[in-house]
Amino acid sequence: MKQEDEFDLPEHHAPEELAYDTDFTTGQDNIQFWGLDLHNPVFFVGALLIAGFVVSSLAFPDAARELFQAAKTGALNNFDWLFVITTNIVFLFCIGIGFSRFGRIRIGGAEAEPEFSTISWISMLFSAGVGIGMVFYGAAEPMAYYTGWSGTPLNAEPLTPEARQLAFSATIFHWGITPWAIYAVIGLALAYFTFNRGLPLTIRSIFYPLFGERIWGWPGHVIDLLAVVATLFGLATSLGLGAKQAASGLHFLFGADPGLQTQVVLIIGITSLAIFSVIRGLDGGVKLLSNINIVLAIIVLIFVVLAGPTLLILKSYGTNLLAYFEDVTRLSNWMGREDKSWFHGWTIFYWAWWISWSPFVGMFIARVSKGRTIREFLLAVLVLPTIVAVVWFSSFGTTAIDQVQNGVGALPSGIKDVSLVLFQMLEQLPLAQVSSMVAILLLIVFFVTSSDSGSLVIDSITAGGKLHAPVPQRIFWATMEGMVAIVLLVGGGATALSSLQAGAIAVGLPFSLVLIASCISLLRGLMTEPSVKRPKD
Repeated sequence: MKQEDEFDLPEHHAPEELAYDTDFTTGQDNIQFWGLDLHNPVFFVGALLIAGFVVSSLAFPDAARELFQAAKTGALNNFDWLFVITTNIVFLFCIGIGFSRFGRIRIGGAEAEPEFSTISWISMLFSAGVGIGMVFYGAAEPMAYYTGWSGTPLNAEPLTPEARQLAFSATIFHWGITPWAIYAVIGLALAYFTFNRGLPLTIRSIFYPLFGERIWGWPGHVIDLLAVVATLFGLATSLGLGAKQAASGLHFLFGADPGLQTQVVLIIGITSLAIFSVIRGLDGGVKLLSNINIVLAIIVLIFVVLAGPTLLILKSYGTNLLAYFEDVTRLSNWMGREDKSWFHGWTIFYWAWWISWSPFVGMFIARVSKGRTIREFLLAVLVLPTIVAVVWFSSFGTTAIDQVQNGVGALPSGIKDVSLVLFQMLEQLPLAQVSSMVAILLLIVFFVTSSDSGSLVIDSITAGGKLHAPVPQRIFWATMEGMVAIVLLVGGGATALSSLQAGAIAVGLPFSLVLIASCISLLRGLMTEPSVKRPKD
């Protein structure tokens, strides 16, 4: 008799029969016409929902703005605890899996070999996962917390040593191991069930141990639709932030109008580049752009370290990492917070944003991680990003705060526009014009990479989990990502940034439940893995 934690996979899904273009037919009603390969109903319902949102928001921008804010307020006031509990559970789960006997399982089977070099693999993880956000907030976030621009973590007194410590602790908390665990659990579950258990690369596959054959019906359809919508809004939030900062940079350098029209033009132009990249595919598009991203990011980082207060920056790496370990428990607690406004505006927004990105980044990480062991996977996805976050935010944040403390440039006057902080900081360093142009280029390439890789992921979901769906479908989704970003900016009006945040929070809320269920389902799957399954008594 079968144990309760065991489950059977359909015979035609056996791992040894798996091929990238395998046609998974169990309940998968794909429709092929005009060279397209569309999953019914996920593609059609998803496209209809997104198109309906775009049309209605453009037709009624005031109503859309009110709806965004109402959704954000409701989620923050009633479900902040759910976001925090979800991230904490996922983080502890990933740590437990990494140290357990499951860590030696190789994604794709014992004989599987990596498809990409370690450098290209890590480059793609960062480019898809955090690129635009780290450029946008690199200098601005630590400075905002230190100066009290929108409150301070744990109600620290602004411009004090305590505020400085918490500025970096909170920033590393928002960009380090805890949020990357959100990506890791989705990515690991998808990679395992796809490459080890022979299921299609789509979010519903994670839940086979829980729902069995029902994942091919409406329970699976709903899960995939949630993933499509969450991915679109998560990407649109990042694309909108990137457009705002690029427009601000162009205004700062050349006096160009930084308003909505410029931001829309930037989104259209960069979406066009993303479409071109999408046509070139994973190797010729995302991989190439990701390698360019890493080179540009390293150049900008080294420049800031050498041109800024070098000794202070180097010293800050260890200091800020120790401060993070000291403060992480307090920052992870949601009960009795006196800094409620800051907590909602920053931590909960970040958790919702990361959760809304998890289907996209998780699936992309899964797609490029075949051949890695689970322990190697978790080490790369959890530890390396935390180290990078410490170095990146310490370098940019220390430079910005040093200018504030010494009355240098525009930053001592406070933050007028968060998207300008990076350029105001670079203005006070040598070769300001050149470094600012490189920063804008970095932002744009990250922008294109996110849109490109996001299109590949959504296309896979809406094609029933196929890894090589037709190019026109990728073009369609790349276009829709740009449209949603434009709509969120237009619908947000003067408060566009808040509107972008509202969109991320609204779609991140329901997907938090999917994350918790993913942990349970992945554990059940790993417990039946033949290579680690303990013999029965």
